[in-house]
Amino acid sequence: MIDQLKIQNFTVFPHADLRFGKQLNVIVGENGAGKTHLLKLVYSVLAASWQEGRMPNASASPTKIVLQSRLADKLVGVFRPESLGRLARRKQGRERCDVQLFFSGSGSGTQSRRQRLDSDAQNLNIDFSFATNSKSEVSIKRLPSQWLGAAPTYLPTRELLTIYPNFVSVYQGHYLEFEETWFDTCVLLGGLLPRGPKEKSIQNLLAPLEDAMKGNIELDKNGRFYLNTASGRMEMPLVAEGLRKLGMLARLIATGALLDQGYLFWDEPEANLNPRLIKQIAHTIVDLSAGGIQIFIATHSLFLLRELEILLAAPGRCELDARYVGLQPTPDGVSVLQGSSLDDIGDIAALEESLQQSDRYLALGN
Repeated sequence: MIDQLKIQNFTVFPHADLRFGKQLNVIVGENGAGKTHLLKLVYSVLAASWQEGRMPNASASPTKIVLQSRLADKLVGVFRPESLGRLARRKQGRERCDVQLFFSGSGSGTQSRRQRLDSDAQNLNIDFSFATNSKSEVSIKRLPSQWLGAAPTYLPTRELLTIYPNFVSVYQGHYLEFEETWFDTCVLLGGLLPRGPKEKSIQNLLAPLEDAMKGNIELDKNGRFYLNTASGRMEMPLVAEGLRKLGMLARLIATGALLDQGYLFWDEPEANLNPRLIKQIAHTIVDLSAGGIQIFIATHSLFLLRELEILLAAPGRCELDARYVGLQPTPDGVSVLQGSSLDDIGDIAALEESLQQSDRYLALGN
């Protein structure tokens, strides 16, 4: 699992040292504070390793010459800057952006087993940098000694089930101004449904989502997604957008992409969802975390945050290793506060506005 991220001069961050929970990580901040940038940065590093390691001609372990180019390509594909150097924080003169990502084991058992898992995880540690004038290559100072073994998944704010038909083939054959996370996620959406021991775990996670959608997601042989309900089959563009977001999550669970020791990055899960569906999303996030997926979400929704805290504090629920990260804009860039509860991350303007509106509304009755 990802244990720590250190960055220097990355976009809006002059410097930051983030410590992550092994199961759930919630990044909170107002618009423009860099929430999505953090998700995309960590995702890009993981996806570059995972995807390159699965290539038919991949070497047994990473090499600098391959990973330096592959990582730069992924950062540009995900962020879509004019050049890689645009991701380095701009100051007078030439600056370098430094990124360090550290991993630790996530298993239980004897001390020797935990030590072995930690040792294996540390083989993934990486340290790289690039300058403001960098074009197509990063400089790797610490090279991981193995490829990532578990797929990362990125869910953008927009649902992708409606654009899925032919999107993968068109994206591969043409230059499109869509960030590469859309392509990566569409590939996972088209995965085959597993059979065997995983089916029961998948169904347990799927059942509440399908209950909320009043149906199940089907990928037809013509390459289109449908929602099957008791009243018939509905084309995805005719389904409410909030239900399509739930459907995207359900499909990724059904294919096994969100199972076992994987990673989920989700940008604003609450977008376009009503409170009832946000409650269901919160339940699924906690259930996936408990099932072994390390989750990173970015949000400024007070409703979602409160729902997560209610679930995490519920009696009888196994204690999750959860962390909150608060992003605070300052005149010199964004600073980071972090801890195990919302109280540790300071006042977030977007959350304060929600609280103040509640106070104003209650005052109307006095």
